[in-house]
Amino acid sequence: MNTSANNDDASIVGRELNGECVDREPQSPQSESIANWQLQEQPRYRLLHEGAEALANAELLALCLGSGVAGEDAVAMARRLLKQFGGIGALLSAPMPELLQCHGVGSAKASVIKAIQELSLRDVEHELAHADQFADSASVSRFLRRRMGHEPRETFACLFLNARNQLISFEVLFRGSVDRAHVHAREVLRRGIEVNAVAVVLAHNHPSGSPEPSQADIQLTRRLAELLQQVDIRVLDHIVVAAGACVSFAQRGLL
Repeated sequence: MNTSANNDDASIVGRELNGECVDREPQSPQSESIANWQLQEQPRYRLLHEGAEALANAELLALCLGSGVAGEDAVAMARRLLKQFGGIGALLSAPMPELLQCHGVGSAKASVIKAIQELSLRDVEHELAHADQFADSASVSRFLRRRMGHEPRETFACLFLNARNQLISFEVLFRGSVDRAHVHAREVLRRGIEVNAVAVVLAHNHPSGSPEPSQADIQLTRRLAELLQQVDIRVLDHIVVAAGACVSFAQRGLL
């Protein structure tokens, strides 16, 4: 038995589980390790002494990734990923399979990226749930864009509200194809009753990138509003979500 080889493999596994480089090639001499940078320039040192707000997105992401790959330090890797996806929002919202296709991104790094996204979404959802009233349409739209805007398939969700217009829960009820989600009105009704909702904001995304509502969207909204009204649940809005924008039925006068 080759004890040295086994120890090397165990070390590599340990590094991968800790979110470090999954590339087993040696570090390229063309890329200097961050540990060899001037201390005052290293992202972790700067965060501790200047605050997180002083760091660029690539530096903050590099700290989360933990390491780069052979020939590319963590900051350079972070810059590449941000450029590839077009910004931090699109990177965080990218599906796991798409992240895993990126050079140097294994399951550990992809899991960190998705964990960052989920924590940020839960923070926004917590703010919405504890607001005095569910009236800040800008916060709602921002939350929905981050939660649904980059979904590769059409998704239908509901934000259920109580009698004081406070958020009870956000729930994805249906997922479909790239251009259609089959919404069962009776299921929306059943769930609204189960959570004792008094009002609801409907939401669905358009993976095409355009948030403009279709005629089918308008007909569905009217059908749902009529059905829910029978059990005293008001439809306050239906928001169509795309990665960069939202359209409110209430603001358009479509309800």
